[in-house]
Amino acid sequence: MTRSRIPPRAPAALLRAPAALPRAPAALLRASAALLVLAALLSFSCAPSRQASGHRTAGHRVFGATYMTMVNPFFVNLDDGLREIVEARGDKLISYDPGSDQLKQIDQVEDLIRMGVDAIFLNPVDWRLVKPALDAARRAGIPVINVDAPVYDLDLVECLVSSDNLRAGRLLAADLAARLPRARIALIDHLQAKSAIDRTVGFLETLPQNGEYIVVSRYSGDGNIEQALVGMETILKSVPRIDVVFATNDPMATGAIAALDSAGLAGQVLVYGIDGAPYAKKMIMEGRMTATAAQSPVEIGRTAADVAYRILQGEKVERTVLVPVFLIDASNVGRYGAEGWQ
Repeated sequence: MTRSRIPPRAPAALLRAPAALPRAPAALLRASAALLVLAALLSFSCAPSRQASGHRTAGHRVFGATYMTMVNPFFVNLDDGLREIVEARGDKLISYDPGSDQLKQIDQVEDLIRMGVDAIFLNPVDWRLVKPALDAARRAGIPVINVDAPVYDLDLVECLVSSDNLRAGRLLAADLAARLPRARIALIDHLQAKSAIDRTVGFLETLPQNGEYIVVSRYSGDGNIEQALVGMETILKSVPRIDVVFATNDPMATGAIAALDSAGLAGQVLVYGIDGAPYAKKMIMEGRMTATAAQSPVEIGRTAADVAYRILQGEKVERTVLVPVFLIDASNVGRYGAEGWQ
């Protein structure tokens, strides 16, 4: 399978969540984060991609996909799940990476509409600001299957296929409550992604409401390692004590761990993530990460592809299809291994 890189554009300033905290020097952040996860991420270095040819072959369908960012290996694996089903039927999948730029993602959807694709798989950069793309697809009569992170206007998509994000947060809160009778918690979330919002809601509503579990700081890490590292470094300078870090994905948990390592706090703070990424499982094995609520991006992709074919065949489908999540910690990480996704 030939993939060609589409360089991502820097996110438009008006679409980014305002930076609540100052930013550390970029070179230092890149070096620190890279040392932590370089080996794990090297195999995904060519992830941002698009299939070379998007021309329709007689008798075959063409699908389009655009994801928040394919720098995150989660979306590369989700794309692989889609591609597995689509190509097994002799059809084509064209995949785009907007590089966390919502304006670019809207352009990509319009490009797919001009190509006349049969259906579009969409993971939004910003769950609200993606609406012009959804409107355009609706006008063109092209069904949109929303994957992983919900859009705000769910009435404009045929189906949402995602992990059970509320349950992911609940699993981690229950684990924390079983480990510590009280905790000072730093939240590193992603305010532009509804999936991350739901994970945080599930986490907070499940913690014992007894005044012993206190959120002492909160930072939006935009779903990536570098921003989370920035936030965690600043939190550590401004908050006297942190017992727990709850990050709404594994890349942000990784950035937090890099900052904790640099501050000499490795192993002294519980760190939770969500994804079940191979590098996160490796850090659990090493005792550097406490637990992750594991997803299966490949299964999300396969399920979304199956849903798309059913829609195109005129079948009625459920509006929401949730793929189960489960906890991985030191007690069971050996069962899943760190070589790939579950």
